[in-house]
Amino acid sequence: MAEKEKIGVVFNYFAKPMVAAIKLTDGDLEVGDRIHIKGHTTNFEQIVESMQIEGRDIKSAKKGASIGIKVNERVRPNDIVYRIL
Repeated sequence: MAEKEKIGVVFNYFAKPMVAAIKLTDGDLEVGDRIHIKGHTTNFEQIVESMQIEGRDIKSAKKGASIGIKVNERVRPNDIVYRIL
């Protein structure tokens, strides 16, 4: 099993266009990173293909930022976001 580090938590989800709002509480994130989102009923991995802050496309975000990323499945508030190392 791949190593992973907790980088943040989901605080909102927008069904259309399937975007997760994530607070980076513990680490940084870049486009191209592989993430694992896990919660009570959520459990999937994906590559971060796009990321935004306040509607602007960005390539990377630092700990403390609130970002939006396009997700392949539904996520829920308080789901934990891990970066796969």
